[in-house]
Amino acid sequence: MEKRTDGFLISKKEHQKDFIFGIRAVLEALNADQEIDKILLNKEQNNEMIKEVIQLAKTKGVPISKVPDGKFNRITRKNHQGVIAYVSAISYASLDNVIDACFSKGVAPLILMLDRITDVRNFGAIARTAEVAGVHALVIPEKGSAQINSDAVKTSAGALNFLPICRVRNLYYTILDLKKMGLNVVSVTEKTDRQLFHADFSVPTVLVLGSEEDGISNELLGVSDEFVKIPVHGQIESLNVSVAAAVSIYEAVRQRISTQ
Repeated sequence: MEKRTDGFLISKKEHQKDFIFGIRAVLEALNADQEIDKILLNKEQNNEMIKEVIQLAKTKGVPISKVPDGKFNRITRKNHQGVIAYVSAISYASLDNVIDACFSKGVAPLILMLDRITDVRNFGAIARTAEVAGVHALVIPEKGSAQINSDAVKTSAGALNFLPICRVRNLYYTILDLKKMGLNVVSVTEKTDRQLFHADFSVPTVLVLGSEEDGISNELLGVSDEFVKIPVHGQIESLNVSVAAAVSIYEAVRQRISTQ
């Protein structure tokens, strides 16, 4: 046993990777509608049962990655049969339902969208801030996002159990849909001179943040309504993305409190 950051004890078993392996086990999980983050398939295999896994995964909206055999052996030495599924630690929410619920209550939605945030600790920290601040949902892509496993839940201090997480196939088309619903898309980027504090977050808003490496993709910037940046005055030119998310979220909270 060892101590968690909040003082509780956890067993070492909880640190094990959240995955299941073997063709039949993965098929059963898919048929049972178990929440799965992604499936790894041996790119050299293409038998009928593998095809069944692929077809069912597509039907369920589960991302698939075809990888070399060596990757499987680094994950587990057990009889994986060229199929490993990473199990999500949460249940995903419908973004449409979240937006509808906000409007039905007369509340302006505040949605946080993460573009290619792959670090589990950053993801967990962002989720923790979002939940505490009252963000209505966190939107992530099916591919290119941090795996939502037990480590992510622990890093979020359990916030991922309460904050609606919406996994979508394509962020670009999701932004277009949200704009049609009346949401204003604000991207936090260094590629602008306009400061964060000049945006109006009292209206229905999608707040977009991008990866540590290269920020928000040009594709998403191209369909954003506004671009804002967090002012920096030190020698280091940027903030960690989880800190940037916290600053941006709480500017939105500040504005919404002041207009109540």
